[in-house]
Amino acid sequence: MAPIALVTGTSTGIGLSTAVLLAHQGFEVVATLRDNTRAEALQARAAAEGVRLHVRTLDVSSDASVQGCIRDVLQAHGRIDLLVNNAGAGYLGTMEQTSEGALRRTMEVNFFGVWRVTQAVFAAMREQGSGRIISVSSIGGLVGQPFNDAYCAAKFAVEGFMEALAPVAARLGIHVSLVEPGPVHTEFVNNVLATGNGTQGSGPEVYRNLLAAYMQQSSKLYAGGSQSADDVAKIIIEAATAQAPHLRYITSDAMRAFFALKAQDATGDALLQQMGKRLT
Repeated sequence: MAPIALVTGTSTGIGLSTAVLLAHQGFEVVATLRDNTRAEALQARAAAEGVRLHVRTLDVSSDASVQGCIRDVLQAHGRIDLLVNNAGAGYLGTMEQTSEGALRRTMEVNFFGVWRVTQAVFAAMREQGSGRIISVSSIGGLVGQPFNDAYCAAKFAVEGFMEALAPVAARLGIHVSLVEPGPVHTEFVNNVLATGNGTQGSGPEVYRNLLAAYMQQSSKLYAGGSQSADDVAKIIIEAATAQAPHLRYITSDAMRAFFALKAQDATGDALLQQMGKRLT
């Protein structure tokens, strides 16, 4: 019997690639997305590669949507063996440029959505005595990034949640892993960098030049050292299929070195100096 995988946020990017690659690995994949009218790219790639996906609507910010989807999947398949928490939303802006509404929306999708879906599937995994939960975080969940205050806060929260849950889940037969990409060529990233989520020109004047410098430096970083969605999806497949999966998968050597700068300096001074260079 094929293991059942549920993946959130599969309309584009990492989620789309993960759903298709999991199907190639023999999983029965439930590919979910907030708006099922945006499933065209997902269905086209699945058809082109000759794999079958079960496409369902799931809005991670809605209790009713999450509960209804998980209930239907359990009724249809009897179990969920793998959850990939991938749905997310970027937001670019420092604290003074971020309204309470924008903060709450960013936290709702990136953190509460992960909490909500994980909580919805956990009882079934506990009762079956097995399961895997993989949450797509970000290097921004390990290292704070300028003008990403709300996004990093949400991803840091995901890291804390999963790290705290992991040892308890392991005693119940459930493996928990975090996947932390750096720059990735996806529609998600391109939209954030191109638009700044409307932050250009907002807030105090002092931020305008700093934000412009940050976006210029970030664009260079993304252009020169980014991974593809398939690159990251392959690492998710590794976590999904390894006999003893790791808690944490930082997806590139460059990002491992970046995180090491923080991990090796308890004062944080070296990291602060390096991040400051992105504002000049």
